[in-house]
Amino acid sequence: MTPETLDRSTEPAVRTAEIVREFGPFPDAAAVHGVTHDGHLVWAATGTRLVAFDGRDGKTLRTIEHPCDAGTAFDGTHLWQIAESRIDKIDPASGDVLASIPAPGHGADSGLTWAEGSLWVGQYRDRKIHRIDPATGALLRTIESNRFVTGVTWVDGELWHGTWEGDESELRRIDAASGAVLERLAMPAGTGISGLESDGADLFYCGGGGSGKVRAVRRPGVPAKDS
Repeated sequence: MTPETLDRSTEPAVRTAEIVREFGPFPDAAAVHGVTHDGHLVWAATGTRLVAFDGRDGKTLRTIEHPCDAGTAFDGTHLWQIAESRIDKIDPASGDVLASIPAPGHGADSGLTWAEGSLWVGQYRDRKIHRIDPATGALLRTIESNRFVTGVTWVDGELWHGTWEGDESELRRIDAASGAVLERLAMPAGTGISGLESDGADLFYCGGGGSGKVRAVRRPGVPAKDS
């Protein structure tokens, strides 16, 4: 099923995203690209530096100098970062690059997340999400969307991705088999989503592109945890 054949008339009604908190802009950072969460800290890719901050008060606790112009992921031990046409595996303690694999979009990649032992890579204008082998970069499968794909995340078996076309941006939950849209959360006008990651509970962290901000958005249907 291609993006053109998906029947948009069957898409669910859009609801308004609930923005819980905003963080940034960060010093010397013109934009936020990728975003991930390591179970404790939120990491934001700002172009030349990865910034780790507390998701409650926004306090910056770590930085790693590294090219980071698109998606970011955490596999439970290591950070993964898109840098132009490659994806680097990074030791978060030292900042050292441990390995690199080719990015499937050869520099046209967007979001990045880790799930089921694989990396999942958004392809912005191609409206696709690729599952790739983290050891080799080999393409394992492709999921089609019908909107531009920015950030990507999996949580509790649900696949979500960000969209950003013109002044309209949404969080979308899609069927991982067909690409059909199951749920839509609209961001306020002029508020875009670049990177995306779940905290594994009740929040999504959304990169704000050129605003230089990261926004925490309430995940629908999940009780808020104590913060």
